Amino acid sequence: MALDSLKLSDALADVASGALQLPDFQREWKWDDERIRALIATVTLDYPLGVVMALQINGSSPFRTRPLKGAEDVGERPPDLLLLDGQQRLTSLFQALHRDHPVETVDARGRELKRWYYVDINKAIGPPAERDDAIVSVSEDRILKTGFNRREVVDLTTIEGECAAGYFPLHFVFDTELVNAWHQEFVKVDNENWGRWGRFQMHVLSRMQSFQVPMIKLAATTTMDAVCAVFERVNTGGVPLNVFELLTATYAGNQEHVAEEGDYYKLPDVWWDIKKALCSSYSVFGRMEAGVEDGLSSSDFLQAVALVRTWQRKREEPRAAVSCKRRDLLELPLADFRQLAPQVAEAFEWVGAFLERQCIVRAPDLPYRTQLVPLAAVRTILGDRTDTELADELLTQWYWCGVLGEMYGGSTESRFTRDVEQLVERLGGSTEVVPDTIAEAAFLDDRLDTLTTRNSAAYKGVYALLVKQGAVDWYFAEAPLNAARLAEYSVDVRQIFPKTWVDRNHPAYSARANSIVNKTPLSLRASKSMTGSPAGYLKTLALESGMRAEWFDDVVATHLIDSPLLHAGDFERFYANRSKQLLELVVSAMGKRTVFRDAKAG
Repeated sequence: MALDSLKLSDALADVASGALQLPDFQREWKWDDERIRALIATVTLDYPLGVVMALQINGSSPFRTRPLKGAEDVGERPPDLLLLDGQQRLTSLFQALHRDHPVETVDARGRELKRWYYVDINKAIGPPAERDDAIVSVSEDRILKTGFNRREVVDLTTIEGECAAGYFPLHFVFDTELVNAWHQEFVKVDNENWGRWGRFQMHVLSRMQSFQVPMIKLAATTTMDAVCAVFERVNTGGVPLNVFELLTATYAGNQEHVAEEGDYYKLPDVWWDIKKALCSSYSVFGRMEAGVEDGLSSSDFLQAVALVRTWQRKREEPRAAVSCKRRDLLELPLADFRQLAPQVAEAFEWVGAFLERQCIVRAPDLPYRTQLVPLAAVRTILGDRTDTELADELLTQWYWCGVLGEMYGGSTESRFTRDVEQLVERLGGSTEVVPDTIAEAAFLDDRLDTLTTRNSAAYKGVYALLVKQGAVDWYFAEAPLNAARLAEYSVDVRQIFPKTWVDRNHPAYSARANSIVNKTPLSLRASKSMTGSPAGYLKTLALESGMRAEWFDDVVATHLIDSPLLHAGDFERFYANRSKQLLELVVSAMGKRTVFRDAKAG
């Protein structure tokens, strides 16, 4: 790493020639008009601009590159430097001070603008504190409207008009011939302009023409992981860079692929096709209309690929580690990704079917998106060996232990690794291996009291288990709920004892009215009849369903509810009875006893 200083004029010339370009993961610039004016004022005063940072290139870039905005005519010239920090500053200055085109910017409200930038000579040769006011932004037609109600018009469409107004066009500043020509016209207007020009030359132009830009140059040997880390640290004012964007630029810059295929590798297009296919098959993966990153993300997919790749590598090199940390993703070769991506995509299709069997079919109902990553990796590694009855039992137990034990709520990378290795080993025949997610999972029975919102994975898990075990809707009562009916009937978690009724009749239990114990999956249509006391709305629902009351009580029982307690309005006994039944449901799903209030472990 080296710190150099180069003239601003040279830096902008490098931008124009393509010697200085951007790695493709850099987002487009757009500073607002006021910020550009302030930046230019800083340069005219020779105040520090701040350090910029670039990566040196020794003939071949590790990323696909692109020119800065406004320098697109550089063609295919390979860059010497890739700008990592300073894109907004250099692009703004390049467009305002180097190009003979208006600058594309926005106003304070975000509206698109095109502006020319001038300096008012009379104000510029005054006190430095007034320099911001000396930098003038003019509309694309070069007609400046000033004064009260902007009724005064200054025509800057010709050099004569500029000189008469004393407004120097800043895109001339680094072109000596244009500066001299403008100077000659300016002094013709008034003899006093000779003195004004001398002061302007000394206090503004000379400072701009000699302005230095400090630049940190990273060596070409800097690793991609380091480049990513450096970029994220210096890019504090922008949107954080993610691994997918860095890999997109890296894969696009793979010259072997370009030579073989005649075009660069478009990772975003590949991911779009994969995600679209998954969402078309299983809505649990997200909604494409909400964006390609809604639901299952590109990061999730890349982590699954990395887990499979590192697992395969460990088989060849036992000392290697199974991992999906950022470093592993950044070191994922394009050839390996192209080989593994179709397999992992197929594995996620299988995961979608697995979730459907658990009655989890909508993205908002998914307890943990992250838990799908190791599950897809295991499927990719083992293939149809996960389709046996014993494998399905183990994976189902593992899944529900993860959900109900809330094992995927914190840092997950180390758990990914252990789950993949342990599940693969166990399914490979090592019966003594018990995956940590199964061994460590515990569900305290009083956790039911605090499961009140969808923020909890266990809350969503209990909801799904109620559907899975055969709950029948209280309006569409012809058959148990299933994956298709959840969306068709707008099924959601509904309160059994309405909160308002509990507040009025059992105020001591108001806090428990929001617990999952007092909720169950029911259709929107059924919920519209569930007002007032349970005894009252049960009669209404029984009539609407066309069933005899005692038969309808059997429907209610499919939700693990003792219907006589609803008819009696006995919230306390109802809550205790249903808590016990829900605990048994949890124990059955986890395949192990949980920790109870009496501190006995079963």
